[in-house]
Amino acid sequence: MDYRTACDAVVNDPRYLANLDWGESRQGHPEGTVRAHIAEIEPNLELLRPSLTDEDYWKLKLLIHTHEGFKAESKGGVPITDPQSHASLARVFLESHCDDADLLAMVQFHDEPFALFRQFESKGKYNQDRFNALLNAIKDWNLFLAFNIIDGCTAGKSREPLHWLFREVAGKVVSKITAANIIA
Repeated sequence: MDYRTACDAVVNDPRYLANLDWGESRQGHPEGTVRAHIAEIEPNLELLRPSLTDEDYWKLKLLIHTHEGFKAESKGGVPITDPQSHASLARVFLESHCDDADLLAMVQFHDEPFALFRQFESKGKYNQDRFNALLNAIKDWNLFLAFNIIDGCTAGKSREPLHWLFREVAGKVVSKITAANIIA
């Protein structure tokens, strides 16, 4: 699969372009619009670029440009697996440009770590079945964790959810993680 060509197709797709200016400043996203969020996290990708293969760089670029792009069309307050969630809509959109099952799962579940962290933070525990489903859904944990770093290291976000995710994942898939030292 040519991920660079797929990324070029995504950023020129009228469906993508129609949603770029959606959003207002809010908790976790003080930058406001989808366009502003992308502009804020693309430099994070560039910081990681020397450590990435060219293929992984373009995979991450695809994730950056699709993960939040369909909030304008989504139904709020629904689970991420609901067909009308922003994650499901983003997955369907990405699927029209990319057939990489792992990238599609990453777009679908990109907010799952934060949701599980919020459960843990408020209740002292989290849904283990959901966490295990996430562990099984994602195949390339190095790439998924790199994306979480890229998306999670912005002015409006605490780093604690990232630290929590790395601690939880490290206990489950230690052999798959080489990116863990990036935020250590």
